[in-house]
Amino acid sequence: MLFNSYIFIFCFLPLVLLGFFICQKLKYQYLSLLWLISSSLFFYAWWNTKYLLLIIFSVLINFALGSLIEKIRRKSLLVFGLFFNLGLIGYYKYANFFVDNLNTILASNIHLHKVILPLAISFFTFQQIVYLVDAYRGQTKQYKFLHYCLFVTFFPQLIAGPIVHHKEMIPQFNLGKFYNLRFKNLAIGLSIFAIGLFKKIVIADGISIYATPMFDAAEINVQLTFFEAWFGTLAYSMQLYFDFSGYSDMAIGLARMFGLKLPVNFYSPYKALNIADFWRRWHITLSRLIREYLWDPVSLNLTRLGFKYKLGTVTFFVLATIIPTLFTFFWIGLWHGAGWDFIIFGLLHGSYIVLFNIWSKIKQNFPKIKFIRNRYISTSIAWSITFLSVAIGWVFFRAESINGAKNVLSAMFGYNQISLPPGLLGNLGSFEKVLVENGFVFQGMFSNGVLGNDPFIAIQLVFLLIGSCLVLPNCQQIFARYKPYISTYPNVKISYPRWLLWRPTLKWGFLSVVFFSLAILSINKESEFLYFQF
Repeated sequence: MLFNSYIFIFCFLPLVLLGFFICQKLKYQYLSLLWLISSSLFFYAWWNTKYLLLIIFSVLINFALGSLIEKIRRKSLLVFGLFFNLGLIGYYKYANFFVDNLNTILASNIHLHKVILPLAISFFTFQQIVYLVDAYRGQTKQYKFLHYCLFVTFFPQLIAGPIVHHKEMIPQFNLGKFYNLRFKNLAIGLSIFAIGLFKKIVIADGISIYATPMFDAAEINVQLTFFEAWFGTLAYSMQLYFDFSGYSDMAIGLARMFGLKLPVNFYSPYKALNIADFWRRWHITLSRLIREYLWDPVSLNLTRLGFKYKLGTVTFFVLATIIPTLFTFFWIGLWHGAGWDFIIFGLLHGSYIVLFNIWSKIKQNFPKIKFIRNRYISTSIAWSITFLSVAIGWVFFRAESINGAKNVLSAMFGYNQISLPPGLLGNLGSFEKVLVENGFVFQGMFSNGVLGNDPFIAIQLVFLLIGSCLVLPNCQQIFARYKPYISTYPNVKISYPRWLLWRPTLKWGFLSVVFFSLAILSINKESEFLYFQF
């Protein structure tokens, strides 16, 4: 069941809201909790009833282990819990990948039946690993069982995040206002949900028709042109942006309808001026988890090692910064998917971070180039480098194989020659000879037809969407006055016109209905959110 499906919007959600508020009227808090938990498990089982027992088993084992660890603080219990959780995700998500690579290396023929990846296993497993680690550190309380169950299974965040933290969610279940029907919560939640639905169905699914054919062509070794590869990649960059942004908004909106706040997971990442800030804005809860529970411990231990052996500046930087960064981004890549393309994606971004750290340390030693002293020029250069670097990384993220990614990148970097419109041939004078000598040809910018019959529509849409990402406020800024979320990114003080900021008025009610109606009318088939596969 998808957030963008008729059965969810017109059947499941209204019934769950109705049942929850009936339980509230009866003043039975435990009944409200049971209703939400059972509804969330039904939502999960809709995809595949076979794995319903898996998530229930995972919740029971982790709650029991966490409660035990809180009491006796044995490291062996934590290690067992880590092995249990990593074993589950390792088998279901990585077993086939491991066996396939083992067969390639050893030229063997080990057979393993195709393991179907359970929905959301990466999300609910990592949430519970954090709970166990915090229990061992003495940072948890004796949570009630039903509270813990809802923390893990709450359907708005269950399938694709955000990766919620027990300290953020469980205390909310103890608040009386969670069990009270509030019109304001419904109004805010429905408005945010409508905006997210519009982003997903109208924008993300709409722009996908210009991205998918290009990547499909790359998989069958079509020789893409320079412009097809770039605009197909930029179209996918916009598709992924609005798909993930739409889901994140819908999750926050759904939670708010029930009086709960989820952490912000997406904060205008394409406004970032460096790659470090991009990762502070993109999939914020994953970055936070990796930083606090993987990068910090690894970096701290290696830093101590560097001080112990009195390493030189360069060696110390390699040990304390480069190695932990590449190590953690390797796991970020692998978390996203069992494939070398995802590993390369992670290591590429790790390399970006390393280069950014190196530049941050040495740039003071370089005199500023005169024209870069202009703030607008320097900002434009910083944004362009960041955005284009991210777009190149998305090629590995989207491509179905390393070969497909190679074909796209070859075209993007001009290895297939750069093809210009044939109409320019004979009209450029002496400059034509210069272009030909440097590998340019005149066979058409979009000769393979992967961007449709009129590629310039795709070009206009791509630039329009990039502009909207840079200029318009995000949902957190639009609804900032009402704080329908848990803040995870420092507030950016930008003054937007009052008419862009949400208020419980007829105007915004009308706009929400328009967003919702356009999205509903655009549903022609159920399309999964791109992050569902993780």
